[in-house]
Amino acid sequence: MTATTAISLRHARVRYGPLEALHGITLTAPGPGLTVLLGRNGSGRTTALRALAGTVPLIDGRVVWDGVDVTRVPAYERARRGLCLVPERQAVFASLTVRENLELAAPAHDLALEAYPQLAALLPRRAGTLSGGEQRMLAVSRALLARARVVLVDEPAQGMSPAVAARTYELLAALDACVVVAEQRLPATLPGRTAIVYELRRGAVVFRGEAAELRRGRA
Repeated sequence: MTATTAISLRHARVRYGPLEALHGITLTAPGPGLTVLLGRNGSGRTTALRALAGTVPLIDGRVVWDGVDVTRVPAYERARRGLCLVPERQAVFASLTVRENLELAAPAHDLALEAYPQLAALLPRRAGTLSGGEQRMLAVSRALLARARVVLVDEPAQGMSPAVAARTYELLAALDACVVVAEQRLPATLPGRTAIVYELRRGAVVFRGEAAELRRGRA
């Protein structure tokens, strides 16, 4: 039986020194399902993802997970409760091999190799020697192995070929989890369940709706 979950920001404000990166935004990501935080560099999409994960503090507002205020719950405790964050950078352990990276996520990593068969030949390689796209495959596959309730991924398909990027979104959309991704552009194909899109601009939400609705508005 599929378990439902949801995580949200409520009137969330984040500041980096004198710069306010989020201006009281509210958004909700339900699961199982896919939510896309869309925006250019500086829009606040990555900050929103980090705020959900607890890696940046709020100066105002709340983070609510399944009806419980977790604003003051540290990032490591959110991870213990079933939240997995895949950052844009430093998402793998560069000095460890691909095999060791996968084994840190789960003792058996057959699922990762089924998801990305390309990783099989790379198992003995150190992760830091992989291309950008290969590192993203490894990072996403570690998230798949985590079997988390909430999966947050910053630019999951960065550096990937179009075919591998499409495969990545198929994998994320099929997860029995609340999946939130941050992207600069709306992915060409969002398979599976209907995706919810929040477009951010200069730290504020300027659009909320389905991907098809956003595409129609830009046609």
